[in-house]
Parts: sequence; C-alpha cells; structure tokens
Amino acid sequence: MGTTTSAVEGAATGSRWESQRSFDELGRSLADVTFCVVDLETTGGSVQAGSMITEIGAVKVRGGEVLGEFQTLVNPHTEIPAFIAVLTGISNSMVCDAPPIESVLPAFLEFAAGCVLVAHNAPFDVGFLKHFAQQQQRPWPAFEVVDTAVLARRVITRDDAPNCKLSSLAKHFRSATTPNHRALSDARATVDVLHGLMERIGTQGVRTLEELQTFSSRVTAAQRKKRHLADGLPHSPGVYLFQDDADRILYVGTSRDVRTRVRSYFTASETRSRMGEMVRLAARVTAIECATPLEAEVRELRLIAKHKPSYNRRSRHPEKVTFVKLTREPWPRLSLVHKVLDDDADYLGPFSSRGAAERCLAALHDTFPVRQCTDRLGRRPSRTACVLAEMGRCLSPCDGSVDEHTYAAVVRQLRETLLQRPDEVVEAVNTRMAVLAADERFEEAGVHRDRLAAFVRAAARTQRLTSLTRCPEVVATRREDDGRWAVHVVRFGRLAAAGVIPPGANAHAYVAQLRAGAETVPAPAGTPGPTPAATAEETERVLRWLEAPDLRLVDIDGEWTCPISGATRHLARHAGSKRLLPAPFEQAG
Repeated sequence: MGTTTSAVEGAATGSRWESQRSFDELGRSLADVTFCVVDLETTGGSVQAGSMITEIGAVKVRGGEVLGEFQTLVNPHTEIPAFIAVLTGISNSMVCDAPPIESVLPAFLEFAAGCVLVAHNAPFDVGFLKHFAQQQQRPWPAFEVVDTAVLARRVITRDDAPNCKLSSLAKHFRSATTPNHRALSDARATVDVLHGLMERIGTQGVRTLEELQTFSSRVTAAQRKKRHLADGLPHSPGVYLFQDDADRILYVGTSRDVRTRVRSYFTASETRSRMGEMVRLAARVTAIECATPLEAEVRELRLIAKHKPSYNRRSRHPEKVTFVKLTREPWPRLSLVHKVLDDDADYLGPFSSRGAAERCLAALHDTFPVRQCTDRLGRRPSRTACVLAEMGRCLSPCDGSVDEHTYAAVVRQLRETLLQRPDEVVEAVNTRMAVLAADERFEEAGVHRDRLAAFVRAAARTQRLTSLTRCPEVVATRREDDGRWAVHVVRFGRLAAAGVIPPGANAHAYVAQLRAGAETVPAPAGTPGPTPAATAEETERVLRWLEAPDLRLVDIDGEWTCPISGATRHLARHAGSKRLLPAPFEQAG
C-alpha cells in the first residue's frame, strides 16, 4: 500500500535518516562513479620552468566499461628537446599542425565534466592542466582526484612489483596496454591499473569512492598493543630508534615531533608492510632530542650509517659510492674510484650506483678522446695503438700520435667541463641525440640521453658540494616554522653545531658560545674533494637548509660560490622530465 508525505515532512524525515546511516551507505558506489583517466606528455618536468603540454590522452570509464576516449597532440609553440622526443616519440614535425592548448583544454574539460579525475602521479598532470586553465582565465572545475601512484604505494608490496611506476604496475596487473610514454596508451594502462587496485582493496571492504580516497591498511592487533612505546617521548625535533629485546637497533627515523611520529607507527596511517613487521619485533623506542630539524636529519644519517639497521633501506652504506676521477700523470685519463684521495686529482661525484658513474664516464669519453687504457704511460711511450685509436675515439699517446701540448689542451677542456662549464658535453650529446632521433634510432638516442642525465646530475652535485666543503666555517641562522631562530655552524661541509636562540637572549653572545663549543673538524689535506669531512648525503641536507629562503649568513670563512656557467642550470632540462626528475643523492629511509 502506498503512502504520501509532504515535501517538508519528507525533507525532515530524510535528514533524520541521513544522520543515522552508516558511512558505507552515505558513500558513492565505485560501480556508479564515472572516472576520467588522464595522462599528459610535456616538453619538460616543470610547468614553472616553462614546460608545455605536447599531448593529452584520456579514457572515460564507469563500472569497468569504457565510455569514451580523448586524444590529441598539442602544439607547444616551442622546440621539443631531443631527449624528450626520444622519450615520447613526439617530434616537432608531429605537433607543428596540432591545435594549441587554448583550443585543446576547453575540449578536454568538456569531455571530463562530471567525472572523477584519475592519473598516475596526479599532481603532475593535474598541475599542468590547472596552470593552463588559470593562464587562460578559465575557472577550474571542482574535480575530485584519485592518484593511482599513491593508492599503489598503500597496497603493493615488493613481492608484487619492484616499484610503483606505471610500467611495473601495468605488468603486475597484466594490462592489455603497455605504457610507452604516449598519452592515450599510458591512460589506457592506468585504467587497467586502477581496476586492478580497486579489485585488490575491494577484498578489504572498500566499496565507495570516499573509502577509496581515504583508504589505508587497517591497523593490526600487534600494532595496537605497542602504542605504549611512544609514551614519554618528547614533542620536539629528534631521532627515534626502534630496538628489539636484545637491544639491536631495528630502525632509525627522524621527525619534528618525535612522539607524534612514533605513535603513527601504531595506527592505520602506517601502511608499509615491512614497518608492521618491524613493530612486531620492537620492544622499546629510544629518542634523541635535537635542537633543530636539520640536526635531527644529520644525526639520523650518522646513526643509520653506524648501525646499519635492517629495516632502513636507504643511507645504510654511504661508503659505497663511486667517483669519476681525472688522474694527475703525464698522460691523464678518467677512471672510476671509490675514495677521494689527497693526490691533487679532480673528482666528479659521488654516484650512488656504479651504473650511473659508468653512464657519466661514457658521456665524457664520447666528447673527449682521452686515453681509456689503464696502464701508466711514461712521457715518451712507444706502444701499439688500440682499437679506439683506429676508430678515432682516442688521441693515442701510446704510439706517439699526439704530442704533450695537444693532449694537455684536451685535458684542460675536460677539467673545465668537470669543474666549471659542462656545455661542451651537453652540446655534443644533444647533437648526437638529435641526429639519432632524426634517423629514428630512438633506442640508441635513449642511451645517450641517460648518459647526459647522469653527467649533468653529477657535475651539478660536485660543484654544489665542493663550493661548501672548501669553506672552513659557515655560520647561518633562519627563523623556523615555529618562529624560533635556528643557528647552525658548518665546517668543511659537516654540521658542527646546532642550536636555537632562547627568547630574550643576546643573539651575538649565543652564537659566539655555540661556535666555541662546536665540533672541531680538521682541515682536509691538500685540495678538498666533493665530500672530505662528511658524507655527500649529510652535506646535501646542510646545503638544502642553507639554500632555503630567508637565510641570514652570520659569518663565513672562505668563499661559498658556484660557477655561474655551471651544471646546475642544465638540471631542469637535461636531468628532468615527468619520468626522469633530478633527485637528491639519496633519501634516508
């Protein structure tokens, strides 16, 4: 039998009923949500640096069914760098007749209207789209966004895939489309990854969009039982150490608020499976309070290097690095070494992997025909020329084909490239890539692209590290987020002291006292190399703080400068793109 209710009564009744319904009932079923999965190809990795969109691809899906696809090339009105053309297969000739972003963006927004946007590494794709909408003074729709990269990191383990890159996930979920750095293909692969992830977390009770957006692994009973380990820890910057019953250090971490961070290991916000295993083994947590967050970061690095905790994946072996060395001998050559010695040689690095060092070495050998043999040669060698000499890739001092002055001139150019101006390598490799790309020899061009990226990163790192490690002392202060003035004393690139000026204290007197009690760091013998007094990672952390906005230099002993024409200016273009971004030497785990 039917019933009737007035509109006012219905609204009131609905309101009461809505307030009583469960979260599951209030949410929107994933089967009913229309997703627009989007992928972009661009001329570079940063819209702030002027990079432009070259292609947009999107797939609209609902309930596992494809409703439509959107694909178009975009004329960027700028040259596409050769290494980007190699990566994507999109050339200048392909986009010259394509519509501009001013025409493409409205069409895409119409296609995506009413959908939930999905992207792999969504801040990149959505950031570009929002930027050009703002540039065109076009209102940005209130899209909800799902990032498959973030979702994958919550549910995919190393047993499933080696990482959470789109290519790895597509392989794991057996996507019908292989990602190939073209927008529509990558969007189609992301659709399959999205469905695979939804199926995976569906077994854990996730049924609605709201649950998908807030999903994290549920806290285990073992994690709940150990929440008391955070009791008594300080609400301040510092380092925390998880230890087992035998006092073995399992894991070292750092935080601006140690107690809050440690408590998170016993809640659903901690989603890493290996951390759940570590918590089950933990018997106590020890904290080391630090004056500043930077001091905490540095202490963490030193403790990880010292104890090598089994649950820290990174920063455990700072000694396992590689350098490219330009030797000092009658006929200098390039070689790979593991230490910086006091031998007046020039070093490039450090590299966190030998493979990266070898790629950088290949880029240098492709540009400069110095000898590659490992023998020590006298001033007047008389040997047989090698194959490289016959190929024109070596000046061949071994058989007298080149005189000392000519060879020395090439070495001087090489040394300037390592220490001051990398343009010769950049131009030579770019020219080679352009020729190979024009011949559609993309695989070979890709090899040279990777070599150039390894070289530019290493040269930039070397120049930045060396500029600081040559300073006997740098004293600087900066107002931190909490309003306090942090002071750091850095000697030869090593953090020697850290403190915070107490309220009402005499700032000059406090800094003088801090300097007087700072760690004594011996001056490196000879010419300092890239990392003579600290690990590269520590000096990188110090540099990051020193290069932050609003820093005030209190005093400096020496010259802290980088060459104007150095490698850093090439990072954004030649060591950065959507899939190849410049990164710090290594992050602590």
